Amino acid sequence: MTDSTIWTEKYRPQTFEDIKGQKKIVERIKAFVDQKNMPHILLAGPAGVGKSTIALVIAKELFHDTWKNNFLELNASDERGIDVVRNTIKEFAKTRGLGNVPFKIIFLDECDSLTKEAQQALRRTMENFVTSTRFVLSCNYSSKIIDPIQSRCTIFRFKPLNKEDIKDYIVKIATREELKVDDNSIEALVDLSNGDVRKITNILQSCSSIDHNITEELVYSLVSAAEPKEIQDILKLAINKRFIQARGLLLDTMLKHGLSGIDILKQIQKETLEMESISDEKRIELLDKCGEIEFRMVEGSDEFIQLEALLAHFAK
Repeated sequence: MTDSTIWTEKYRPQTFEDIKGQKKIVERIKAFVDQKNMPHILLAGPAGVGKSTIALVIAKELFHDTWKNNFLELNASDERGIDVVRNTIKEFAKTRGLGNVPFKIIFLDECDSLTKEAQQALRRTMENFVTSTRFVLSCNYSSKIIDPIQSRCTIFRFKPLNKEDIKDYIVKIATREELKVDDNSIEALVDLSNGDVRKITNILQSCSSIDHNITEELVYSLVSAAEPKEIQDILKLAINKRFIQARGLLLDTMLKHGLSGIDILKQIQKETLEMESISDEKRIELLDKCGEIEFRMVEGSDEFIQLEALLAHFAK
């Protein structure tokens, strides 16, 4: 029978020892769990670096078999109003937990999506039920959390995983799933992930459903991204003042991979950083222009006209 498990859950770490790339954070949180006492916790950082995983591990290590009865997980981006704080969270916080741990845990994911009013109500709930409940909050941007909540929490700032940790993770999955992944494919996966382990896992599962021999071309085709060489060719043509050819190749590349203007602009910006044929002064000027073009796109300007303007600036 075919295994239908989604790999992001299949390979989600189940213990503190399994968690990669956040050594100091894991050490401190494990110390709280060993003492069976912990403050409210705020986990801040980019997507796919282990924030939700560590919240689940805390619950499993603290409560063992009864963790599902003592753990409430809510996604604040779905239920972001004041009612979810007044009703769902308060009702759970009122009751006593099972087992020998004197508190339960409420995990509020993406809490930077909560409205300001909901955050104010949450602040009061955190105060009133501190004896029976601990909150684990996670967010991408801690600056969007009001100061009174931040001051009540111990804040842990997660960072994207480094290249070595990601490579180890890819090799582990490839070995267990009997995939053949060459060095170029691993570099491509590391490059595309930006430290997001969840993204890598999904790409690997998608690739494996097509071919167990994973190549660089297969990786780029599945994530709808242009290969770095394609972007480099566009920029070289523009810098050599061959604007019409650069414009044609840009359009072909966008159509071939189904890229939006923002997608290809981010790749252009990345390749501009790594180009060796231009001086640092020119690089700064071109990156500044990339930022201006992205702002115009976000504000609603025509994407292709803006990209043409960017190529014209490269040519100039």
